[in-house]
Amino acid sequence: MVPLVAVVLGSRAQLFACLLRLGTQQAGLLQLHTGASHAARNHYEVLVLGGGSGGITMAARMKRKVGAENVAIVEPSERHFYQPIWTLVGAGAKQLSSSGRPMASVIPSGVEWIKARVTELNPDKNCIHTDNDEQISYRYLIIALGIQLNYEKIKGLPEGFAHPKIGSNYSVKTVEKTWKALQDFKEGNAIFTFPNTPVKCAGAPQKIMYLSEAYFRKTGKRSKANIIFNTSLGAIFGVKKYADALQEIIRERNLTVNYKQNLIEVRADKQEAVFENLDKPGETQVISYEMLHVTPPMGPPDVLKTSPVADAAGWVDVDKETLQHKRYPNVFGIGDCTNLPTSKTAAAIAAQSGILDRTISLIMKNQTPTKKYDGYTSCPLVTGYNRVILAEFGYKAEPLETFPFDQSKERLSMYVMKADLMPFLYWNMMLRGYWGGPAILRKLFHLGMS
Repeated sequence: MVPLVAVVLGSRAQLFACLLRLGTQQAGLLQLHTGASHAARNHYEVLVLGGGSGGITMAARMKRKVGAENVAIVEPSERHFYQPIWTLVGAGAKQLSSSGRPMASVIPSGVEWIKARVTELNPDKNCIHTDNDEQISYRYLIIALGIQLNYEKIKGLPEGFAHPKIGSNYSVKTVEKTWKALQDFKEGNAIFTFPNTPVKCAGAPQKIMYLSEAYFRKTGKRSKANIIFNTSLGAIFGVKKYADALQEIIRERNLTVNYKQNLIEVRADKQEAVFENLDKPGETQVISYEMLHVTPPMGPPDVLKTSPVADAAGWVDVDKETLQHKRYPNVFGIGDCTNLPTSKTAAAIAAQSGILDRTISLIMKNQTPTKKYDGYTSCPLVTGYNRVILAEFGYKAEPLETFPFDQSKERLSMYVMKADLMPFLYWNMMLRGYWGGPAILRKLFHLGMS
């Protein structure tokens, strides 16, 4: 862990030297999936639903518990994406190609890849059904189906993306349109939205605003840009320490923030966005735009909404400390598809994976789970092309900071961590089941501190 400490606090050269050492150390521990076919089966010791961050990570961990031949992942997609980097892709700081890899390359070797979509969960009979008419049974089920983007809930979308001046960093199909709209901007309103639903990476809708403002300054267009953040929320951020820092940036950079404003329609042919005032039902406002970044409404995947594993809102109903399902003891949830009362981020999934690994290990031994998830999540708030405020917090909406300095300050070192270190950790350690978040680092850094 000590080299990793030097990485974050040291130079970029140190960073890559340490990363290479870490990668070499881990290289032999887990061979990647070759895509080779396996004999079809209909029962597994551990069945994982979803090939996203949580699903791949838990499959790697479970492989070490029960053997690769006893683990399967149900996932229809051919590619796996590291989505946190799309904030930088939308601002032209990273290439989209750097965010994706073939799904076959991230599924742990020997683990069965069932290339299908889940259509039904039947936890009472310990089985699921897929869209190719297969029924697969399990002893333990891990649900990692992520969150669903619902662009269609905004009138005029998704068809509006066929027009220029509009993009969204939340979809592989539209993130590059954000960068194009940013480059093509001449003068007028640049509008950024936050929907009236839970979202993944709740800081991302405003990150692209700060990056856009920095781009306008760099290209001499700032004086011609009226930058507007219309959010359905009542505050800029849920943790006061970071909200105070962001409010100062908003004031210094002359950004307009309107609260309780929810995007309900896009008239892309006229370059108009329609917002409803959540404090005054029925009241709407039409704003013209030269650039529009849309954060879509989101919700649980359709297959979960009517499933026995879902709560009233459609999310997987798990214990917030153990991640075990509240009604089905052999069912577990991780990540964005759960009702865990914390922000939905990759950092949260990393922390959850370590807890869930321990939970399942104990349950397999007929023991009671002891390790408790504290709600840890992280949001690197990108405030410019070389600055980040690293927000870290838990269930109590209080800072859970890793480093021994004030993380509410904009820092170059935190930008390097966001842009370079975190993707490396993701591909080379987290997806291989060797990264469970920075809790150990936090203890190390804060030794002797009250």
